Amino acid sequence: MSTALITGASEGLGRALALSLADDGWELVIDARRAGPLEEVATAAREAGATVHALPGDVADPAHRDALVAAAEATGSLDLLVANAGTLGPTPLPSVAELSLAELDRTLRVNTVAQVGLVQRGLPALRAAEGTVVVVTSDAAVEGYEGWAAYGASKAALEQVAHILGAEEPSLHVHRFDPGDMRTRMHQDAFPGEDISDRPEPEAVVPALRALVADRRPSGRHRASDLAEAAT
Repeated sequence: MSTALITGASEGLGRALALSLADDGWELVIDARRAGPLEEVATAAREAGATVHALPGDVADPAHRDALVAAAEATGSLDLLVANAGTLGPTPLPSVAELSLAELDRTLRVNTVAQVGLVQRGLPALRAAEGTVVVVTSDAAVEGYEGWAAYGASKAALEQVAHILGAEEPSLHVHRFDPGDMRTRMHQDAFPGEDISDRPEPEAVVPALRALVADRRPSGRHRASDLAEAAT
């Protein structure tokens, strides 16, 4: 049985991926800051027949990261680590001139430093399994969108660390996965008052991510839209 550790699994892409893997019999270690929504996902995954270890907490807390990886290690294998948890940063999205340095620091700590810390903690188990690391990124990491300085900078930094990790750990598959725009709470927070119903649901993106993991492709940066086009 394969084991996946997925952060930010109470909603959005993390939730959709966890439930998809549960349907295929994966053992899951999942987290989120809100215990109630996380337990709802765990219950649904267990009803699908999966073994689930749901640990509410903040990935920026080193003790919580230790607990997540320890739970995965206790299953006997860590085959997939998905660093999906994150924060949009300050809202409404401020210009660089108005960006609070304290908010920038917090965004970097959550979206970059905490994710790197989680991967570092999981590396021994991932190496043993010749496993896969997926860091969820965004086009904001490579494009210059007004107001997206904190989030974009944090994702760009995470991408570069993951890029280097892929070079340093040739036995692993290290993917920077850009899902594109999705109909999520975070995306709505970025566009308050706007209708985002034209964005795809996270469930529509999961097949591309599942294929990326299943095909064991070489480490790299992948956009969900490109993967979907290649599949057709």
